[in-house]
Amino acid sequence: MQGAAAEIVFDRVTKRYPGREEPAVTDLSLTVAAGELCVLVGPSGGGKTTALRMVNRLVPWDEGDVRVDGRSVAEIPATELRRGIGYVIQQVGLFPHMTVAQNVATVPRLLGWPKARIRARVEELLALVGLERGDAGRYPAALSGGQRQRVGLARALAADPPILLMDEPFGAVDPIVRAHLQQELRRLHREVGKTILFVTHDVDEAIGLGDRIAVFREGGVLVQADTPDRLLAAPADAFVERFVGEDRALRRLALRRLDELELAPDGAAPDAPRAPGGMSVRSAVSLMLESGAPELVVVGEDGAERGVLRLERVRELLS
Repeated sequence: MQGAAAEIVFDRVTKRYPGREEPAVTDLSLTVAAGELCVLVGPSGGGKTTALRMVNRLVPWDEGDVRVDGRSVAEIPATELRRGIGYVIQQVGLFPHMTVAQNVATVPRLLGWPKARIRARVEELLALVGLERGDAGRYPAALSGGQRQRVGLARALAADPPILLMDEPFGAVDPIVRAHLQQELRRLHREVGKTILFVTHDVDEAIGLGDRIAVFREGGVLVQADTPDRLLAAPADAFVERFVGEDRALRRLALRRLDELELAPDGAAPDAPRAPGGMSVRSAVSLMLESGAPELVVVGEDGAERGVLRLERVRELLS
C-alpha cells in the first residue's frame, strides 16, 4: 500500500461498545473517493473518531465491512495495513528522544529503506511541510506546537501512503497557527493527491478544508455527506441546519474567491474600495459594508483592474 491515492468504503458498518445503549457507529455507508479530502464532523459522541480508526483497524467493528481499494482491511495483516496508512493525531506523538529527522524516518527505517533514500526523503518532506533543513537535527521539545504538527504530518507521509487519517490534528494549537496549518494542508493535498480522512468538531475548519463533508449525529448516524457548498445551501434536516449554524449564507461566500467570479467589466465609482482577486467573497462583502459602498474593484497581483463586484452579483451567487 504505497503511492497513488486509494478509495475507502464503509459498507453498512456498525460498532457497539459494551455497556452503552446505542452504537458508537450505526449502519455507516460512505465512500471516500481516491484523492478526496473528506471531513467527518459532528458533536462529541457522534462516532467520528471511531469511524476513522476502523480504517487502520485500531477499532474493530461488529457488522459490515471497511474496504480499501476493494480489499477488506480485516484481511490485511495489521502491521502491513498500518505502515501503508499515515496517521496524524492532535498530540502528534513524536518520539522525544529522537531528532526530527529520526522521527520522520520511522516507517521507512522499519521498511528497510537504504540510508541514502531515507535521507533524501526526509529532506524532501521537511521542505514540503514548510520546515527548514536545519530543523532535522532538533528534538521535539525544542519545537513549537505548529512545528511539531508539521513533523507529525511529514512522518505520516514518509512512506508515501495512499491514505492519511487525521484526527483533530490542529485542535491543540492557537487560532493563528491553526489557520496556517489548514492552508498548508490544502496546498499539500493539491500537491501529493492522497486520500485524506479528517476528523474535526469545527464546522468552519470542515468547510474550509473538505472536498466533501460527512455530518454525524449522536449514535454515529451519518446524516449528510455533501460538498461544502451543497451542505450549506441545502441541509438535509433540522439537525444539520442547526449544526452548520445560522450564518450559512456567509459561510458559502467564504468558499468563493473574487478571481473565480464573473465580474462586471467596469463602471465603479472612483472612490470604490479595491480588493485582490485572492480575497474571499465574504471578506469582500464585509469590506463593502464597512466602506458603505455597493461595489468594489477587483485587482490582480500586478495591480491591474480585473472587474467590478456589486452586491447584486453577490445575491445572485446565493440564489
